[in-house]
Amino acid sequence: MIDLHTHTNESDGTYSPVELIDAAVNAGLEALAITDHDTFKGYEIALPCARQRGFDLVCGIEMSTRMILKRGTGGMKTVHLLGYFLTGPPSAEFLAWLGELQAGRRERNVRLVEKLKSMGLAIELEEVQALGRSLTGRPHFAKLLIQKGYAQSSDQAFREYIGEDAPGFVERDSPLLPNAIQCVLSAGGVPVLAHPVRLGIRNLEEEEAAIREMRDAGMVGMEVQHSDHSAADRLRYQAIAGKNGLASSGGSDFHGAAKPRIVLGSGIHSNVRVPKEWLEHMREIAGRERGIDSPVPSGQD
Repeated sequence: MIDLHTHTNESDGTYSPVELIDAAVNAGLEALAITDHDTFKGYEIALPCARQRGFDLVCGIEMSTRMILKRGTGGMKTVHLLGYFLTGPPSAEFLAWLGELQAGRRERNVRLVEKLKSMGLAIELEEVQALGRSLTGRPHFAKLLIQKGYAQSSDQAFREYIGEDAPGFVERDSPLLPNAIQCVLSAGGVPVLAHPVRLGIRNLEEEEAAIREMRDAGMVGMEVQHSDHSAADRLRYQAIAGKNGLASSGGSDFHGAAKPRIVLGSGIHSNVRVPKEWLEHMREIAGRERGIDSPVPSGQD
């Protein structure tokens, strides 16, 4: 088994990159992707350890994007996009574009601090950044709100202060999904739809139509296996992937103590089982796109 969706403490997880590699090896995983939000720092730190141990480490990233749906639900949807770089490192152009996303995140954080201060909360940007390491996001704001006694849990912090429906919410200028997909493709990566159940589209025909729109925009794969997916979800997404020519992917979305119910490699109550064949299929796709016959696993070159 493998896990293609995990986070380190270089974004919003709690395991260091090396601790995550150790945990993956101890769990008997055959491969692992580090998919931190908007940063490759966790992967870069983990890579020497993975090479030393002969472990198959995959270069990945997760990005928050926006998409205007054409059917049914209409309006703007937040869509999380996973990018996997399976035949080589991301291009310099992609890294420059990623730097722009990181700058947008930092600008949002400044505005979020000011909004929380206007609500009477004693919050300083430096305090949040100290928790966020190479990338600071709303989970780090939630952690600080707990430390300062404004909330008892991350759920409460999001619900009462910083969630999308909360009074302190500040929108981030996320890229449009089709543009982000093309950036990943141009950089030699494989774009994959993360946890489709979180699209929140209850009408199943409209859900499939939305996924088809994403495929038409260049999406290559979708997460069939994810800790948030029920047995019925997994069957539905496997059928949608097959019907629409999308590669199947999956992972636990492991965050360590930040999401304690999720177990690395197996999700919640063992509801995630991702075969290594899915990764090999994506490597074949990536290799064909770049004219490479036998892509080398990134942790073993």
